Amino acid sequence: MEDTLFWSRLQFGFTITYHYLFPQLTMGLAWIIVFFKWKHLRTGDERFGNAARFWARIFGINFAVGVVTGIPMEFQFGTNWAAFSKFSGNIIGQTLAMEGMFAFFLESAMIGAMVWGEKRLGPRNHFLATLGVALGSWLSGYFILATNAFMQHPVGYSTAVDGSLRLASFSGFLLNPWAMIMFLHNQCAALVTGSFVVTAVGALYALRGKHAEQASLFLKTGTLVGLISCVLVAFPTGDQQAKMVAQHQPVSLAAMEGHFHGGTNVELNFIGQPNVSEERIDNRIYMPYALSFLAFGHLHAKVQGLDDFPKDEWPTNIALLYYAFHIMAGLGTIFILLMALANFQRWRGRLEKSRGLLWALMLAFPFPYIATTAGWMTAELGRQPWIIFHILRTGQGVSDVVSGGNVLFTLIGFTGLYFVLGVLFLFLVAREIAHGPQSISADGKMEVSHD
Repeated sequence: MEDTLFWSRLQFGFTITYHYLFPQLTMGLAWIIVFFKWKHLRTGDERFGNAARFWARIFGINFAVGVVTGIPMEFQFGTNWAAFSKFSGNIIGQTLAMEGMFAFFLESAMIGAMVWGEKRLGPRNHFLATLGVALGSWLSGYFILATNAFMQHPVGYSTAVDGSLRLASFSGFLLNPWAMIMFLHNQCAALVTGSFVVTAVGALYALRGKHAEQASLFLKTGTLVGLISCVLVAFPTGDQQAKMVAQHQPVSLAAMEGHFHGGTNVELNFIGQPNVSEERIDNRIYMPYALSFLAFGHLHAKVQGLDDFPKDEWPTNIALLYYAFHIMAGLGTIFILLMALANFQRWRGRLEKSRGLLWALMLAFPFPYIATTAGWMTAELGRQPWIIFHILRTGQGVSDVVSGGNVLFTLIGFTGLYFVLGVLFLFLVAREIAHGPQSISADGKMEVSHD
């Protein structure tokens, strides 16, 4: 069973991490495309129309690969995690079904109209289709996050005679406070990813001296949205998420910070290496009183340490959890500084002439993906050893009729398949970027811009 548990966790972790590379960009790009379409509708300026068409094509490619990579996870609930599905399916099935029936159908129905229907629909209806895609993508995100929020902070449930969970309050479950905070934090992070990608393409065109108008527009829009969203990820959404963890998962907070011993006036560790066997952080750099203040709002607050909890309730990989959290927080700080500098240079009218900064903006686009992955690792590793916090342990949720060898075999298959999909995705996106923004000619055909 331990062998099956390990490979099942690894397979789900791999497939969901790979899959989420794509939805975070669609959710981040969606509202940027809506902005371009709104500006085009309002002003008639073809710069915004060309920008919307360009990013809609990349959105479509990204959406398609996201759909393909998301399908295996649904089957894993039945194959690898049958005990978990049987125990909690009456609750989590609600939001998973709503995501498929309502949000995903809205998004997928509208995306074809957004990518290919501009001429037939006309400007106003095409804008509404684009708005529908954005609403569908974010609604889909909420339903998925509400499902995860129940696993982090279960509310609105009761226990049936057979021991399984039943839905006691649909509104309580759907409007879980954890889900609200997680949604705002996650969606702001998606906007960071989208804005960094838009900025990177603008920087690439500026460095190559191509598509000057679009390069300027991408840089202006991407850096402005990037700065706003980077700040919002940190405060208030990140701050409120941390306070939620401190209130409902104090053992997770202690592990995230490498805080082994409880006390008051607790410091915040910036850098250090967790030494779990000795229950300390080696070579650390820290700020006094900061964790007490950030977690509970005043400098002298008591913060529980890991030694305040039984060891069988400690997160199962404290070192990895500690590093994931600090990578996420460190990158988030760097993002704010980078985008603040870019906006300062843009305000001075020197951004497109600052080649060093343009190189930094172009090369920075993978790092929001890394930060988001680290953030989700923090959330999921922090919940361990529970699959539903304080209700069902992860080891109790795994299927008892699937062997570790079977899971490993499918994991190898997914790895090969996802590698091929990744290469195809990169080729298609690189081809669109190489073609550059396009405009609609008088006969409705797409023509490459050579500005």
